[in-house]
Amino acid sequence: QVQLVESGGGVVQTGDSLRLSCAASGRTFSNYDMAMGWFRQAPGKERELAGIITWKGGITYYADSVTGRFTISRDNAKKTVYLQMTSLKPEDTAVYYCAATRGVGRSWPYIFANEYDYWGQGTQVTVSS
Repeated sequence: QVQLVESGGGVVQTGDSLRLSCAASGRTFSNYDMAMGWFRQAPGKERELAGIITWKGGITYYADSVTGRFTISRDNAKKTVYLQMTSLKPEDTAVYYCAATRGVGRSWPYIFANEYDYWGQGTQVTVSS
């Protein structure tokens, strides 16, 4: 099993920055062959990808809506992935989830939620105008 715990959400104003963290653990967790995705889901909308990072090599991929504003990084020793969000907009308001996948049988980038096997509980980010 793999456990993912997000933290760092909150209420901020337009233009502010915020950093989310996702701590991974579990008997079957491996930061050698897994990729971590950050998804978000606004009320009444489908869950959408914000970005992805591979544990090995730190390869990243971002959705167009966040490119240039969001940055994903990882700390292998701490088994923690970060989502640094800058220039936040009201439309960034959502519950943010981290997810993990081994990508077996799947093609990079892993942009769909159903390509991920493990999910955190989510953390709320609210951007006020």
